[in-house]
Amino acid sequence: MKKRQVVVKQDSSGRSSSTSSSMVRTVRYGECQKNHAANLGGYAVDGCREFMASGEEGTTEALTCAACGCHRNFHRREVETEKTVRRVLNTAMPLAASRLYVDS
Repeated sequence: MKKRQVVVKQDSSGRSSSTSSSMVRTVRYGECQKNHAANLGGYAVDGCREFMASGEEGTTEALTCAACGCHRNFHRREVETEKTVRRVLNTAMPLAASRLYVDS
């Protein structure tokens, strides 16, 4: 199961241009790490290779794996981040430079 999260951050440090950067995070849940033999003092995992949601996004069933029945927190979380920076030029003139003075 993959999720995408977009974070947009704007920085307008000057009047002539502004910078906009966005980060796209893709979250994927991998193999199950739940130790099923912890109460016996051992270590045994069930072999589930990837999280598959049992229900639709936004429901409580979406947090349970359809393959192994474990909660999503037991699965390894893998985050991929992509950053995009975009610079936008402002063509409007500053207020002081836009005035005209006429000698009479």
